[in-house]
Parts: sequence; C-alpha cells; structure tokens
Amino acid sequence: MAQNPEPTQPALNLRRLTRADLPFVDSLRAMAGWNQTLADWERFLATEPDGCFLAEWNGTRAGTATTTIFPPDLAWIGMVLVHPDFRRRGIGRALLEHSITYLRNRGVRCIKLDATPAGKPVYDGLGFRSEWTLKRWVGRPAAVKPTARPSGLRHWQATDAGSSEPLDVAAFGMSRRALLVALAAQSSVALVLEIKTGSIAGFGFARAGSQALYLGPVVADSAKAGVVLIEALIAHNPGEVVYWDIPDPNGAAVSLAQRYGFNVQRPLLRMFLGKNVSPGDPRRQFALAGPEVG
Repeated sequence: MAQNPEPTQPALNLRRLTRADLPFVDSLRAMAGWNQTLADWERFLATEPDGCFLAEWNGTRAGTATTTIFPPDLAWIGMVLVHPDFRRRGIGRALLEHSITYLRNRGVRCIKLDATPAGKPVYDGLGFRSEWTLKRWVGRPAAVKPTARPSGLRHWQATDAGSSEPLDVAAFGMSRRALLVALAAQSSVALVLEIKTGSIAGFGFARAGSQALYLGPVVADSAKAGVVLIEALIAHNPGEVVYWDIPDPNGAAVSLAQRYGFNVQRPLLRMFLGKNVSPGDPRRQFALAGPEVG
C-alpha cells in the first residue's frame, strides 16, 4: 500500500526581527537606496520589539517590515523591503497583512503609511485610502543666512518632549513623545523656538542618514516659526546634501525649499486604514520625521 506523502512545509515563514538580523535588513535598505541607518533599525527594535518582522523563504532571509505605535489610536507601517531574488512571491503583501493583524490585535484604530506610486495599488487592495500627497526634496544649500535669530531659538532639552507635546499633537494628530526623545538623541542638531518660558512655537531636528542629512521632523505653529527653524537647521550643516520630506499642503515649506534650490526627488502619498480619528494638520508639519514613521 502506498504511503501518504509527508506534508510539505510552507515556503514562507514570518517571525520577529532580532538584532542578529540587522546586517541583513540594512543590506536590503542599501539595495533600495533608502536613507536609514543602523541607528534607525536599532530604534525600531527598541520602541516596538514585538512589531518588527522578518520574512524567510525556505529558511533564507527574504524581507522585512516595521511598525511604530503612537498610543492609543495610531500606528505606522514602514521599512517594507523584499530582497530582489524573492520578489513576486507575495512576501511584501504577507508582511503588510501580518503587520496589520499585529496592530489591530494591539487595539490600534488607524494605521498609516507613506506609499510610493508603485506601491499604491497594493495598499488600495488592502483597504488603505488616500489622505494627502507629499514629496521628497533634495538639495545642497551652499550657504543659508537666517534672516533673523530670535532670542527664543535654542537647543532641545529633555523637558521639551513634554512642553512641545500639545503642538506636536495638533500637527501630527497623536503624541509622538517617545519617538521625539529617540530622534533627538540621534540628531546632530535639535532646536526649539520658545517664544516665552514653557511656550513652544516650534521644534526641529536634523540627523545623519546613509545617503544624506535628513531634515525633520520640523513642527511649527506658523510659517514664520517654521522658516526660522528650517533655516537654522540647514545653517548648522552647510554644504551637505539634505533630504527633506514636505507635505504638499504646506505651501510655506514648499516655497522655502524652492527658494534654496531644492528639487523634487520623488512623490509619495500618505494613506490610512481604519478610522482616521486624529488626522492632524499637515500645514504645521514643515518636515516629516520620515516616511517610515510619519
């Protein structure tokens, strides 16, 4: 009598990302030409250790995705990457679905991401909807001379994570306190515009990337405050190539980028899944924290 064949194991396995996987996932990032660094991967693991995932195909590392939660109602999906040798096998979609399931099990009501035009059909198929458009601008400002240096412009302090929170919630839609603390530690320069003691008109960071200096996040309650912060941040890093992600609705930031000779590198689309309970205000976001975290 013929014996039943042994059941085959599924080719795809999804598991938690670990520090041992970081050289591999950073090599994926480098293949894609993205600007993140090992410090960014370390931050993903530190802030959401159970929500960073690795895909294996027949036991070989093949792809990755990360999640970031902004309690209680918002989360981000980022760093969805698949090795070129393993594309067109449904790995990217499986990572997305796995991330969505994880976030829903955590009680998140709204999931967001920044999509490329090529990725939009995939996200459409998963139920994501469009919110607003943005663009990555790239430039190498030779010299920036701030029009004025207000007396309230100073370096970020540990206590600013709390005092800047109301402004950041109004701009982003949800508190990013933990993320801002981590990004401030990564940044080569982090500035605050304090119009009076305890009253924050804006803040902004700039940090090293693998390809270029990354400008952001920059949040301000007015165009004047946003311009002051951006000019000061760029002036701290003269002559460096700068990546700057700007929401299209923020006309003041777009005009400033054009004035300093920045050019559009690529368009992106902010998308959301679920109930967008706290949309925030892109006109107060003069630079994003990064497409991988919002």
